[in-house]
Amino acid sequence: MSGSTGERAFGDIITSIRYWVIHSITIPPLFIAGWLFVSAGLAYDVFGSPRPNEYFTESRQGIPLITGRFDPLAQLNEFMQRLAIHGLAVPTVSFLGSISAMQFIQR
Repeated sequence: MSGSTGERAFGDIITSIRYWVIHSITIPPLFIAGWLFVSAGLAYDVFGSPRPNEYFTESRQGIPLITGRFDPLAQLNEFMQRLAIHGLAVPTVSFLGSISAMQFIQR
């Protein structure tokens, strides 16, 4: 090892009791939240996919089509446009504010 950045070695971290205490408390709720997300049916609602019992009904024996697949793409495009506008507007306003504030600085 040629130099030290002051970071702990990975082996030291995973053999630490503090590491296992923290992760034994935080990781199980993530699995429980994922299980509840899927078992409650929220995953089907969020992603718009049919539930297992809705694939083939008595009136429809064909493969169901998922509609509205391109709505998220339109929402993403709208978000990116707003982000680009705000990404330019906020620095411009702060720059103009700093320029106007510099005029009042006494020399």
